[in-house]
Amino acid sequence: MALTHSAISHHIRALEDNLGTKLFRRTGLTMTPTSAGARLAEQVRGALDQLESALREASDVAGPPVVRLQVSVMADLANAWLIRRLPSLHAQAPELDLHLRLHAEISPPDPYSVDVGIWHQRVDLPGFECHNLIEDHVIAVASPALLARYPGFTLADLPRLPMLRFALRPWRDWLLLAGLPPEEPERGPIFQDAGLMLQSAVAGLGVATARAQLANDYLASGQLVQIGETRIPSSLHYWVTWREGNPREKAIQQFHAWLKAQAEESTWPSRG
Repeated sequence: MALTHSAISHHIRALEDNLGTKLFRRTGLTMTPTSAGARLAEQVRGALDQLESALREASDVAGPPVVRLQVSVMADLANAWLIRRLPSLHAQAPELDLHLRLHAEISPPDPYSVDVGIWHQRVDLPGFECHNLIEDHVIAVASPALLARYPGFTLADLPRLPMLRFALRPWRDWLLLAGLPPEEPERGPIFQDAGLMLQSAVAGLGVATARAQLANDYLASGQLVQIGETRIPSSLHYWVTWREGNPREKAIQQFHAWLKAQAEESTWPSRG
């Protein structure tokens, strides 16, 4: 828009003066919509959706329809799982164009800012669909090259190996269920991104706990092997989220169905 923050604030105040009501509550640098502001935003959003739908119908007459979906996705899922599967989506639905935005925080961004979100937390707002992509569990994995450096390795030897640390999941629960001393490793890198930690495990940097869904491709290719048979429930999920009534809802549901099929096909068989 090429507008400065002060210019935007000026336009907002002018609109409030014209309407005779406050649209935002201002606390320091934070602006929160009032109930009137939220209602206005929803009505304007609906009008823009109708306009976009009408423009799309007009353009469809001139050529093949192209549906562009703004998709916000957790960075670890995108890097370790989604991106390598996109050729399949293109072959199945060439009319879909995805504009991907990576998200790294536990809390979701503004759900109105995209067509589809794939986030760790549900969006508990009226008018939103939220579907868990898959029920998952956490396993321990390591590269064959790392294990080769410890001849005769058994599960009891695990504490002797370098253990990668994940900021959002301690080792304790997995170790307890495996019958090992529940002592957290005190040395080694700490990862905020699960996908980056998996790549480090593939490189032989250490043993990692990982969601099976993210590790599946590495296990299938032999780049990683599972340590023992211990599995614990995953505390984080991937919620596929979209707004009901979105003019692109048919394409969104098609994308969701493809995601579910891909997740089911790529599930690594249980060793338990």
